[in-house]
Formats: sequence, C-alpha cells, structure tokens
Amino acid sequence: MSSPKILFGFHAVGVRLRSAPQSVIEVYFEASRRDARMRQFIERATEAGARLIESDGLRLSKLCASHAHQGVAARVHEIAQTHSLDELLENLEVTQAVLPLEQRTAPLLLVLDGVTDPHNLGACLRVADGAGAHAVIAPKDHAAGINATVAKVASGAAETVPYFMVTNLARTLNELKERNIWIVGTGDTAPRTLYQADLRGATALVLGAEGSGMRQLTAKTCDELVQIPMRGAVESLNVSVASGICLYEALRQRA
Repeated sequence: MSSPKILFGFHAVGVRLRSAPQSVIEVYFEASRRDARMRQFIERATEAGARLIESDGLRLSKLCASHAHQGVAARVHEIAQTHSLDELLENLEVTQAVLPLEQRTAPLLLVLDGVTDPHNLGACLRVADGAGAHAVIAPKDHAAGINATVAKVASGAAETVPYFMVTNLARTLNELKERNIWIVGTGDTAPRTLYQADLRGATALVLGAEGSGMRQLTAKTCDELVQIPMRGAVESLNVSVASGICLYEALRQRA
C-alpha cells in the first residue's frame, strides 16, 4: 500500500468523507475555530466515522505545508485508480450503448500539455468536473501530479475526475483518433475560432500552458486547431480559464 497523503480544505476533505470515508485515517481540525461551517464539518466527519484530532493553525500549516488549510486537514490512503484510459473509454461505450439515444453523451476529454503548476491543474480539474468531462489527460514528463495543493484548489474534483498521465501524449492522441474521437487543439494563430468548431461528437480538447502553448508535435497531431477570440489588450488566458471556455462551449453545443 502506498504511503498516506494529506488533503486539506473544507471541499477536498469533505468530498473524501462523502465518497470514500473508509480511506480517511484521521481528520485534524483547528479547535479554536467554532463558526457554523466548522461545526457542520465536524458533524459530517463524525457521521462518517472519522477519527477527529484537535489541532491549531501552526500545526496544520506544518502538516499541509501551506497556510491555505482553512482549519481542516486529513491524512488519507490513496484511492487506487480503477481504470486505465482504455478501460474508461470502453466502459463508457458499453454504458452509452444501452441508453436511449436522447440520453447518450459523447466522450468529452480535456488534454493538458505542459501544465506544470499545481494551482492551474487543480483549477482545470475543477472546471472539468463542472462541465462533466469524462477524464483529464497529461504527459508524465510535462505535467503536475496530484498533490495536496492540487486537491485543495480542485475543491474535491481531484477525487471525482479521472486524471491519466501518459508516457507519450502524441501516441495517446493517435489512439484516441482510432476510437473516432476528434482532437481539437487551441492556439493563438489558429485559422478558425472555437465557436466555429463542431464539438457535439466525441471530442478531446487540447490546451497548452499559458505562454508556451502546446508543443509542436502535439499541435501537429491534432485534427483541428482553433483559437479563443481575444478582444482586449491581453494576448492569452490562464489555462484553467481557457479550459472552462472550451469545455462549456462543448457543453452548450451538446445541449
């Protein structure tokens, strides 16, 4: 079994208490905080059968290596990822096949190339969860992994959105093409805008880090490149903001 990890913040710890309470080893809370939100959190943790440990802000900051803990943290076991990307897509195909046509949902994937900042990754996972994306994909050598900061920023989405780190991103994109998933990359100089793309079918949206963008090989592997129209003075958007715009445009088209 892998070593326990630390989650912190009301959302991140709360989602784990709801989704996998058996994985929670112990919950730390700032004893001096007695507001309604803390009382509700302690009540929820107690109902989940968690071991509660009184603490103080300094101890929590050391435990989390961050001052952004909001007065709560938890030591938890890692939850094993039950599916590979292939298994997830195969299961999705099987599940969709038995649904009535009007209830079927085409795969929607978010691919991040070169996003190494944990705050950006956490925000991307959060917006992916909100838009109903089926998974987030990133290359192992050009990406942030899931850590306590990512989990905190993701507000629970790190527990709900499958995150796959692949050895070769270009190869993975080609494998998605073999499954008839359309690969749509974003770039500042793309000939068409996001709003001209058809995102109603099975789609993987590929975004690069702010500034550097996608790597050249990644861009070449895409079926189509689009841009988000920029009307002001700034030249680019934060990757999590761009992810939200792209994912929710797909959601709008599918509605």
